Order: sequence, then C-alpha cells, then structure tokens
Amino acid sequence: MKVSYFLEKVFVYTLFKSISIFIFTAFIFTPDMDAQSISASVYGKVVDKETNENAIFANLQLFKSGDPEFFKGSVTNMDGEFLFENLKSGEYTLKITYLGYTGIEEVFVIGRLSEFLDLGIIELEESIQEFEEVEIKSRRDEISGSLDRRIYNMEDNISQTGGSLLQAMQNLPGVSINQDGELEVRGSNKVAVLVDGKQTAFTGAGAQSGLDNIPVSSIERIEIINNPSSKYDANAMAGIVNIIYKKEEAKGFNGSISVSGGIGSFTIPEKNIAEIREPYRYTPKINPGFSLNYRQNNLNFFVQGDVLWHKKVNRNEFFLREYPEGEPNVRQQFLENRTQPIYNIKLGLDWFANDKNSWTIFVLYNQRDYTDLGDLPYLSSSSNELIRLWEYYEYESNKTFMSSLTHRVTFDQPGHRIESSFNYSFRRKDEVFNFTDTQFEKIGMDSTFLIADENIFDLTVDYTKPHRSGRYEGGLKARARIFPNEISFRPGQNSILDLDLQGTAEYREWLYAAYGNYIFESRKFEIEAGLRIEYADIDYLVDPDHNTYASDGFDYLGFFPSIRLGYRINDLNNINFFYNRRVDRPEEKNLRVFPQYSDPEILPIGNPGLQPQFTHSLEIAYKRTFEKAYLYSAVYHRITNDLLTSIITRVPDFNQLVLVDQNAGKSYNSGIELIWSQNLTDRISFNINTNFYLNVIDAFSVINAYPQGVEFSQPREEQWTGNLKAGSNIRFPRDITLQLSFVYFAPDIIPQGQIEDRMGLDFGLKIAIQEGKGEIFINGTDLFNTMHPEMVREDVDFKLSSTNYFETRVFRVGYNYRFG
Repeated sequence: MKVSYFLEKVFVYTLFKSISIFIFTAFIFTPDMDAQSISASVYGKVVDKETNENAIFANLQLFKSGDPEFFKGSVTNMDGEFLFENLKSGEYTLKITYLGYTGIEEVFVIGRLSEFLDLGIIELEESIQEFEEVEIKSRRDEISGSLDRRIYNMEDNISQTGGSLLQAMQNLPGVSINQDGELEVRGSNKVAVLVDGKQTAFTGAGAQSGLDNIPVSSIERIEIINNPSSKYDANAMAGIVNIIYKKEEAKGFNGSISVSGGIGSFTIPEKNIAEIREPYRYTPKINPGFSLNYRQNNLNFFVQGDVLWHKKVNRNEFFLREYPEGEPNVRQQFLENRTQPIYNIKLGLDWFANDKNSWTIFVLYNQRDYTDLGDLPYLSSSSNELIRLWEYYEYESNKTFMSSLTHRVTFDQPGHRIESSFNYSFRRKDEVFNFTDTQFEKIGMDSTFLIADENIFDLTVDYTKPHRSGRYEGGLKARARIFPNEISFRPGQNSILDLDLQGTAEYREWLYAAYGNYIFESRKFEIEAGLRIEYADIDYLVDPDHNTYASDGFDYLGFFPSIRLGYRINDLNNINFFYNRRVDRPEEKNLRVFPQYSDPEILPIGNPGLQPQFTHSLEIAYKRTFEKAYLYSAVYHRITNDLLTSIITRVPDFNQLVLVDQNAGKSYNSGIELIWSQNLTDRISFNINTNFYLNVIDAFSVINAYPQGVEFSQPREEQWTGNLKAGSNIRFPRDITLQLSFVYFAPDIIPQGQIEDRMGLDFGLKIAIQEGKGEIFINGTDLFNTMHPEMVREDVDFKLSSTNYFETRVFRVGYNYRFG
C-alpha cells in the first residue's frame, strides 16, 4: 500500500509526536531494573591521557581482594566505557591493559549503601620502550571483541597518505575497488557509507558517491561493519563503512597542520588509436589541511579543513566491439582528462550543559568542481579508418552541506541514556555538457544541462538501558529524501540528441523505522538479538512527455532481524555466529530516465521500474589471539533476490549499445575470509588477508525498454574469485617506518561477462621529526602500473572487450605537524 496523501502531509507532526511520547515514557515510566538488588554496578571510562581519545576495546580484568585469579573480564565499548554488574560488597582491584599503553590498576570498595559506583575517567599513558634508540609502539588490534566490525586508523596507512579516501580503502582487508570505481566489501558494492555514523548527501543515502573526493588527511579512522545490528538502517547487504572525521578533544588549544604534493601519470601505457589530445602527463596533486580544537570547561570547539587540487587521467579505456560475421567491428578509445579542486570544511561545538545533558552541533561543507575533456575516436577494425570522433567539454559543480544536532540525556544508572539527533543534508549538482560530433564529413554540436538537488531529513531517537547482564536498546527513525532534477537539451547543427528524453523527474523517499535489541553477556556466552521494522515508500515521478518511461515506484513493510551468538572458549579464543536480513533500494541514479551522453555509442540510462533486492546473510567468525599475533577467520553465505545490476543490449539495426539498470533474479555469494596479523620482532610486523568466494548468478531474462524493447537472457553462471592482500611495517632507527602493501584481485564474473585479474604494489615511508610532533612522508601507489581492469561483456549479437588505463601510479611527499 502506498503512503497516503494524508500521511505525507502529517509526516513531521506524527514523527515529533511519536518521539515526544517515547521520550516521556522513557523518562517517567521506565522502571529501574536493579532497584531492589543488593548487588552493585561499577562504571568508568578509559581515555588517552594526552589526547583524551576513547580507549576502544581496552582489556579489563577484575580481581577480588586476596584472590590471584580474576573472576570477571570485559572490554571497553566504542565510547571507552565499561560496566561491571552484580558485584557483592568487598574490596576489588581492576587491572586495565591496552596495546601501546602502560597498564594501570584501580582499587575500589563496594559498601552496602550504593548500588552504583562511578570510577570516573581513567587516563592511560602511552608506553614507549627504548631499544637501541628505537621507539616502539604496539599496534592496536583491528578486530572488535564481538567480531562484528574492524577499525582502521588512517594514520597507519602510510602508503596512501595524501590521496583520496577511496584509493586508501583499497588496501584494507575485505575491501576492493571495482571496475567502475566503486567500493566493494566481500565482492558486493551494496555498501552503506556513513559520516560520523550518519547518512548524508555527501556520500549518498545508502550509496557511496563522493568517496574519491574525500582526502585521507581529513579522516581519523574507518569502521567496517560486516554484520550490523538492528540499530542500523536495514539497507546495504554487504555492510556499513563508517567514516570518522578527525576531532581533537584534549583540553586547551591544540591541533595539526599538513601539506602534501604529488605527481602521477609518468608514462602512457597505451598509445592513442587516432589523432586526439594526449592523456595528461606529470599530473600535479596538492593537499593542504588543518585541524584545530579548543576545549575549556564545558565547551569543546573544533574545526578542520583541507583542499585537494589535482589533475588526473580519469579514464583511458580501449574497446573492441565485435559483431556477427559480415558486420564491421569497431575499435574505440574513451579518454577523459580531469582537472578538479575539492574543498572541505567541518566545524562544530560540544556543550556539556550539566551532568545529565550534552549537545553536539556540527556542519560540514564540501565543494567539488571538475572540468573534463573527453575524446572518443571510433575506428573500423579492419581498415583502421576513423569513422567517428566524439569530443566533449564537461563542467560539473557539486556543493554539499550537512548539519547535525545531537542531544544526549544520561540517567543516574550508568549506561542508561537517550540520544536524539536531527540531521539535514543538501547537495546541488550543476552539470554542463558540450559535445562536438564529427562523422561522415559532418560536424554536429549539442549541449545538455542538468540540475539536481538532493535533500535528506533524518530524525532519530536511540534509547539504551542496562540490565543485570547486558542492556536493552530501542529507537525510532524517520527520513524524508526529496531529489528533484531537470535535464534540458540544446540541439545544434546535425544534432543526435533524442529531444523526447529531456524534462523533469523527482525521486521521493519516505522511510519510517523502529527497532529493538536485547544484549546478554555472561562469562562464556553473548547474545545480541534484534528486530528492525521498516516501512519505505519510494516514488519516481517522470515527465509525462517522456517517450519511454512513465512514473513508477515501490513500497514495502519489512521485518529485518539480526542475531549474534558469541561463545568465549577462553580469553584467547572467540567464536561468533551472525544472521541478518537486509535490503538494497535502487538509488536515484539507477532510476534516472535521462541518458548520459559521454559515450553516444554505449549509452547508459536508468530504469524507474527497478525493485529493491533483499538478502539473507549467514556467517560464522572465529578469532584466536596469540602473544604477538592474531588469526581471524570467517565463513559466510549470502542469498540475494532481485539482484540489482546493469545490462548492455544492442539497438536493433544499429551498432549502438545501451546500458540499462535491471533486476537480474537470484544470486548467491559464499566465501571465506582470513586475516593473519603478527609482530615478527619489535621492529617488523606484517599482515596477510585473503577473501575468496563463489559467485553464482541464476539464469534470468530481462527486457531493456530503451530505445525499444530488446530481450536479454543469460544461463546460470558461477565462478570462484577473491583477493589477496599483504602488508608489512619495518621500523628503523631514528623513527623511520617503511610500509609495503600488495594486493591481488582474481578474475570475477558479472551479469553478462567477466573481469580479469589485476594486482598492485604500494609503498610508504614515514620519518618522525621535531620530537615526534612532526613527520615527513613519501609514498607511491601501483609502482608497476598494473592495476588496470580488463573486462568482457557479450550477448548473442555483440561482444564488448575493454581495458582501462586510467591513472593509478602516483608518488607523493608531505609533512604533518601536531601542536598543543
């Protein structure tokens, strides 16, 4: 059933009223689960003494006085907090250890009058040991205790410092970049990208646009969550990537500055097939940035900004189009040279109003403008004669604004809190395409203009209440996403534009959700079980004059359970089972009914008739910890219905191809992931990660409606594929660190074709100076220039082969300095 006109009109009223009732009942009527208990709970928070950063997953061991054996163990959560419950009266010793820090002991006594004891903020000092004048800092364990997420600090990724976030993530375990420049987790691009835990128009609501436009210098860490709980949105079957921006919290005035520069495109791997512009050579990269923080009393102000200006060979793809015998084959090149400045600034304020209330407000502004110069020559494969030359000038400006207001209320019981948040994001895309088409001794000139405005309104309430052996979580969410766009054509002489495709369209999304989680933990067992109920109503309104598509949409009321069962074999062995059901809704760009004329003979266009895909995921994960190493392994299986993909078909009686988004039926993905990380010596560490899986796509048939109905069918296909990654850090005297990273991607199948294997090697060198406050780095990506994807796609009446020699090899040098 569609959302009614009445429901749309009262959206805001209903939402605020529901949340008001929810908060009121939480404040007034929630009973104190432990009010009659004679035992006590102990709460505390562990932080870095210098930076005040939360100590995430610090190890905790609790001892009774006079007993050498600890009887309770735990780890701190994502906020550095811990909570021990059901403690009897007596004297206790709490031992806290954290990799890279000096251990600490806290002694406390539980009497008979207080049911809760707050140990306050416990500060840890970094541990620095001297061996022949070498400073040695332990590496932090990336895998969480519950095995549901991995955390990677970007400052440790030396080989990618100074570049974009998208390229830096390519070296992370379980993550890859596909042939379209999209992030994939365990072989799927259905990934939700969050910024500081929130969906934005910056990265796309549930999508990942803009990752190549975020400098690594802005980011503190990346969280990869393969099995999100019901607390998170149900979209993105491959999991969640949470981007955490840098934010200093130390008292007083402090911050950092950085600057880097680089050069790419040293060689031309493949010569042009015709007389066109040459690919950019010796492309410059410049990336200055800063981060400032001032904290005094109950206020914390933070601001950061950076610029990434660069030129690059964005695309240099060589095609061969083969047709049935008797028809001419076509050689083609797609060269795109890009010049792009990117500007980022984020500022905000934390206000700790009192012991119970705190507020955080921040705004983020991103502007990315680029100018693309495109050259597409088409040659007869047999005679090598130029049959067509397509040239274009594109200017696109993307301006994104995000704001967030968060209010936290805490209660007397440690861990009992309510957090409410309102987020608003706006993105404007303004695009101009000017084309010149030369064929058959005729010259045509056309222009297209696109304006698209994306608006996202998010309102969430999250409630947490501890119980004797865990906690309850619950929450509400409502989102409105409005995305109008308009494309207009200005035909010139000998125009090839289809004027019936211009006009307006609007994407509308209304989403309502409620969730509940129950978390139980004992010495041996852990249970996290939850259910998210989500109603989504998506409409895509198409201009009535459109010659192919009409307005369409979909809606669903979905139940999305999530389960995690954990068993602690002992302190060094941990095994977990996961199950969840998730959904991937087609993005606005997949529904968009306007063609993209960057390549007139392989024309992409969306499909407003797309339906969401639903996925069931199962996983068993195991972790074994050693003194200087750990082994992580996971076996997973995913079943997806109505797989979202794209299909290329040939226009009848023409050599032109069209690429249309489609639902391709059912697919399966089964695999195993292994991570081995070890400190070989005090100076040498390494890690190796393998992720191999079986991709299966069932037989399916679809019809590409544009420009006229063409049927495509494919039998069942399957193939083993995966990737292998290895990295090492070598620490030399005088605070010098060398990092090497190798990655290999095996061949993989896609609907209608296959991608061949590829590999690359990166390096990074970091030198600490100025008593550790400054550092100089040098790095290089894809040293042997081998990360160039080859792909084959075919149907009964064509075969399309391609190799893309876009810019992958870049060398950078930079300087960072921390103060305060």
